[in-house]
Amino acid sequence: MRIINFEITEKDDKKPIRTFLREFGVSASLLTKLKHTENGITKNGVFAKTIEELSTGDTLTIKIENSGSIARPMCIDIEIPYEDEDIIVLNKPPLMPVHESRNHIGDTLSNFVAYHCGENMAFRAVYRLDRDTSGLVLVAKNELAAAKLAGKIKKDYYAVVDGTIENDGIVNAPIARCGDSIIKRKVDENGETAITEYFPIKSNGNATLIKFNLKTGRTHQIRVHMEHIGHSLLGDKLYGGDCSMISRQALHCKDICFTHPITEKPMHITCDFPNDMKNLV
Repeated sequence: MRIINFEITEKDDKKPIRTFLREFGVSASLLTKLKHTENGITKNGVFAKTIEELSTGDTLTIKIENSGSIARPMCIDIEIPYEDEDIIVLNKPPLMPVHESRNHIGDTLSNFVAYHCGENMAFRAVYRLDRDTSGLVLVAKNELAAAKLAGKIKKDYYAVVDGTIENDGIVNAPIARCGDSIIKRKVDENGETAITEYFPIKSNGNATLIKFNLKTGRTHQIRVHMEHIGHSLLGDKLYGGDCSMISRQALHCKDICFTHPITEKPMHITCDFPNDMKNLV
């Protein structure tokens, strides 16, 4: 259970509890759960209804119970660049899925989180990375944190692509499924809008290290767009990349920036490249 205290300031004086919580980011469904939780909402230590008004100096407390899908706990070696009561940031190794599936049971990020955080905490990854993509994955530890973070994470990806790219650029090309495949994607005028900004960092004449900023979040967006402009990611077998130097797509989520869901402070988390990408870089 997560217990969160709010110290009421003058700007929220006379504001109904319901209004205060909804403005903070508590969803209507979570508010209903709090109402049905024993002492789920208290004011100065006393049970309070959501229609009650707050006063300057009050302490408003909410208690968020654990709920949701829980994976089986497994002890796995995964780096934790940051953790507090509300979030945990994991440096996902390459070739590891985020969620369990029919082909991956007990070897995913969700299994590690169940082991590290306890079997009662639901797994709420705020976003996913492909199995072969490495880097930072942000996991919310409670329903409120998950809701406030959804769609609000700025992610900086880095990749090594085939060929030389000298100038910054942008790819604005819609993406759709490729035929009957449930995995592969392609640029298609009838697809969904997809926009990728890219910034070359260094090149050796044969390959280029690129930083990406995604304006949309389509499946395989970076991989599809780079193939589209003739610079497939090294190791990306699905989209025509050279696999002679690395056995998976050379793609890494290195930096994330966001506003903390509870403290509302700006956050910047970073991690290093895994060994296989270090060798390329």
